[in-house]
Amino acid sequence: MYLLLAMLAVADLGLSTSTFPTMLRMLWLEAREVSFGTCLAQMFFIHSFTDIESAVILAMAFDRYVAICHPLRYSSILTNSVTTKICVAIIVRTALIQFPLPILLTRLCFTRVSKLSHPYCLHPDIIKHAVSDMRINSTYGLFVLLSTLGLDLLFVLLSYLFILKTILNIATWRERLKALNTCVSHICAVLLFFIPMICLSMMHRFCKHVSPQAYVFTANLHFLAPPILNPIVYSVKTKPIQRRILRMLCQRGVRKSRVAICQ
Repeated sequence: MYLLLAMLAVADLGLSTSTFPTMLRMLWLEAREVSFGTCLAQMFFIHSFTDIESAVILAMAFDRYVAICHPLRYSSILTNSVTTKICVAIIVRTALIQFPLPILLTRLCFTRVSKLSHPYCLHPDIIKHAVSDMRINSTYGLFVLLSTLGLDLLFVLLSYLFILKTILNIATWRERLKALNTCVSHICAVLLFFIPMICLSMMHRFCKHVSPQAYVFTANLHFLAPPILNPIVYSVKTKPIQRRILRMLCQRGVRKSRVAICQ
């Protein structure tokens, strides 16, 4: 579980690191231009870390499923070796699926100056400015979306259907609430990640006349809310993390008090 939490933290950090540079350049330096190569690189890392976070959320849903539906076999099913293999599989899947995106974009012709809808580069936003045939890019982009985020969301929902079925079979309400309480953090992570993502994808593909402010707000919510709120959610609900944070704060307080006494 903690290895998956660490990977979720890495995905959040990677997503923030991929989006912040151009946002800061635009807000502080008013630099509103980005080269095509830089745009492709940023697009690759944004979509890669997004897919990694989606896959990690799916792996954590499987973790919750095993913990609630098969509690006695949890330690034998989700060993450190199995969890490590899951993390490696997530990285390999992301690399194989995302690598063709920038390559396919290099074969397109674009207008000399293109105005993006966001302060960072996204695949659906880039292909809108192509002047050549973009059907292959659009089809592959839709395939990537459905085969990664779409399937991940589907399996997350299936996991929670099995979890809910198991919880409803528990005899007492107190035990049901106790079992459900172990999933609260993960449910928050699912909602924070998938709801803005679904809204943004639908707006790009089916809502052609939406105001630019709506695009920017939804994209910022999708890319900035999970990295900010996920650590808060898991630190509040995970007792070992709470104890570790309190221990660090107490140690800092003791050090400051010792320094004050010595002065």
